Amino acid sequence: MREKENLTKLGSAKTEYKTDYDPSVLESFSNRHPGNDYFVKFNCPEFTSLCPITGQPDYATIIISYVPDERLVESKSLKLYLFTYRNHGDFHEDVVNTIMKDLIALLDPKYIEVWGRFLPRGGLSIDPYCNYGKPGTRWEQTAWDRMRYHDMLPEKVDNR
Repeated sequence: MREKENLTKLGSAKTEYKTDYDPSVLESFSNRHPGNDYFVKFNCPEFTSLCPITGQPDYATIIISYVPDERLVESKSLKLYLFTYRNHGDFHEDVVNTIMKDLIALLDPKYIEVWGRFLPRGGLSIDPYCNYGKPGTRWEQTAWDRMRYHDMLPEKVDNR
């Protein structure tokens, strides 16, 4: 029998949608395969946040890939967490780094990367990327290698 996790979002009939940035909505559960190295990837093609200067909306696809250690993020809580950016003003670079740091604090993953593919505003699209590998492990080197070669084969951008 699997242990009952303390998950409050999954299966809840009364979902609360927070209207400003709130990492406390994130929940995790035990990895049943901590000895295996494997990627978990999330794509959020409807991410929104606000420009901290103008208050105008920014739209992006946020891609989160991680190699779990002992904990995994519960997907509904991740969706609700990403929703909390809807009324939050932050620069694109800050958004991806904050998402990554919040997930590191929650999960202590072996490896994680977050990539934001923001739609153009003012004629520019901005695609910040950040990653992390657990210090003292082979994943620390993986993080450096993936950062170093991250955009060696850039995608064709045609205003998305």
